[in-house]
Amino acid sequence: MTGGGNVERRDPSTRDRIAAFVRAHPGIHFNELVRRLDLAPGQAQYHLRRLARAERVVGEAVSGRTHYFDPSIDPEERRRVALFRRETARDAVVELLDGPARPDAVADAVGVARSTLEHHLDGLVDADVVEKRRGPRGRVTLALVDAEAAARSLRRIEPSLPDRLLDRFTRLVDAVLE
Repeated sequence: MTGGGNVERRDPSTRDRIAAFVRAHPGIHFNELVRRLDLAPGQAQYHLRRLARAERVVGEAVSGRTHYFDPSIDPEERRRVALFRRETARDAVVELLDGPARPDAVADAVGVARSTLEHHLDGLVDADVVEKRRGPRGRVTLALVDAEAAARSLRRIEPSLPDRLLDRFTRLVDAVLE
């Protein structure tokens, strides 16, 4: 097209590659997408905006990170998957698949400080994944709100090495500070 018209420059191969990657890795966060696809952050932002406008991807902000999904995944599932991309939250939910447990037992099984577990529990409770039940003496027990939905969401993800390393570094810092 010639003249002064506003022509959108298209790069369908990069856009299609991003959309396919998001479909294959639901809940991937922005930085991981940039790393795994070897894109410049501005390039990724440009294509993600266009994919979102075309309703080919959906961005969900969860706990300070934007996670990307295929639009066919419902909002509740998106929130669970985004939370489960964090190793500590995921491991806590896996522990709770066996049934209700006390927070100290979950923290010990996951290998984190109780404060770290509480940080992740805040998001899990807000998303109605985990509930805190109080017994007659006020003691807290953790339980999954919907174990079947949690298990389904867990099967959707495959955490990346950088995600696992970041979570393990956080655990190491917790152990040193304890």
